[in-house]
Amino acid sequence: MQAAADTLDLTPPQAGRWRGPLVIAFVVHLLLVLALTWGVGWQRDTQVVMEAELWSRLPEVAAPRASEPEPPPPPEPEPKPEPAPPPKPAPAPEPTGPSEAEIALQKKREKEREEKLRLEAERKKQAEARRKEEQKQAEREAAAKREAERKKREAQAAKEKTEKAAREKEAARQQAQLEAERKKNLERMLGQAGAMGSARSTGTAQQSSGPSATYAGKLVARVKPNIVFTDTVPGNPRAEVEVRALPDGSIVGRKLLQSSGHKGWDDAVLRAIDRTATLPKDENGKVPGTLVLIFRPQD
Repeated sequence: MQAAADTLDLTPPQAGRWRGPLVIAFVVHLLLVLALTWGVGWQRDTQVVMEAELWSRLPEVAAPRASEPEPPPPPEPEPKPEPAPPPKPAPAPEPTGPSEAEIALQKKREKEREEKLRLEAERKKQAEARRKEEQKQAEREAAAKREAERKKREAQAAKEKTEKAAREKEAARQQAQLEAERKKNLERMLGQAGAMGSARSTGTAQQSSGPSATYAGKLVARVKPNIVFTDTVPGNPRAEVEVRALPDGSIVGRKLLQSSGHKGWDDAVLRAIDRTATLPKDENGKVPGTLVLIFRPQD
């Protein structure tokens, strides 16, 4: 048994060795089929059947037909030889795993893919960090801008407050100075008037010290070019203003005695007197300390 097992070769024949055995098997089967066909055919006898009718003048009963001989039983077919079993298919080759080169290439590709994913994640992380930093920087700049604007507004408000206080202080100082000069001039004028009254007891001497008849109109004509007024005033209202001046003609004060009923016209007259600043002297070379001037829009 060991020798038979050693001599039995179960390995599949090579691809080129299948053709001869197949041709031999085909020829053997063909001869077997022809032999069986011939063996069945030569034992079969062909039986000839003949019929004849006899006519006579008298009816005659036909003789019974000879019984046909029973056909011989067909020969038993010879047992067909069992066909040779088909050759066993060659066993499928066992699947072999990937080669070392393929494994190395696959590992390289996997490593490259992981590296690409890592770089992409790092890029997104850096982009998100830059976005957050830019947002924080924008918020810091906006806060700094708001703080600068707030400080600028506070500085402007403080500056305006300081300038306003300085203007008010300067206006109060000038008003006090004008008031002091007015009192001083009034005292001086009263002193001069008392001296002149004691020296000259006649009424004509006192009248000669007053302004001339045309002096008030001359002063109004001097002030009117400085009036800036563009509104329309119904009618021709009258504004009376008291003007105080020094002997050299410098205006030291003005006061509205009677309003025209239109504040814009009254303010325009007072501003014009301030712009005039100095009054011309009368025909006698003097400027009265106090005068009442009348201003109308249509005059």
